[in-house]
Amino acid sequence: MSQADQEKWNERYAAGAYAQRRQPSDFLTSHIGLLPRGRALDVACGRGRNALFLAAEGFDVDAVDISTVALDHARATGVREALDVNWICQDLDLPLTLPTRTYQLIIMFRFVSMPLLRLLPSYLTRGGVLMVEQHMVWQASPVTGPRSERFRVAPGAMAEALTGMEVLVAEEGLVVEPDGEQAALSRLLVRRSD
Repeated sequence: MSQADQEKWNERYAAGAYAQRRQPSDFLTSHIGLLPRGRALDVACGRGRNALFLAAEGFDVDAVDISTVALDHARATGVREALDVNWICQDLDLPLTLPTRTYQLIIMFRFVSMPLLRLLPSYLTRGGVLMVEQHMVWQASPVTGPRSERFRVAPGAMAEALTGMEVLVAEEGLVVEPDGEQAALSRLLVRRSD
């Protein structure tokens, strides 16, 4: 990403992008019982809905995004809800600069970067889990989400990128979003066992 990317995302968030999305991902909430407690990292956190949910569940959360506007919204919500999250502004196309090197949980929802995805397991403790949800390439019917396939993953691509990880949950297909729209999603929950 670049300064232009940051400006683009700041403009989108300032105009109200994703403001209606306050609830955490149902993939995260439905599998909370499988997640080891401790330090968590939310990559491309946006307005912080998932990071705030994890903080409310007792996780010690670092949340990273390129948009200062999104992080300001997330920080304000955290203050209102008395939830402590370490909000970090960072370009996700660069090597990550994080307060710690290891996490029990890392989540990355709807931000496509295969190089970053391949790197994330190195930030997990042994037994730590990585949870990823991405828009998937889908031709069968109209779906919500990015129009460009550049911002979608091919079926099976995430599992292929994370070979060597223990697969706990793998789901691909249509999901009804909270607003009633259908999204084609690839969802993966894997554990580092080495």
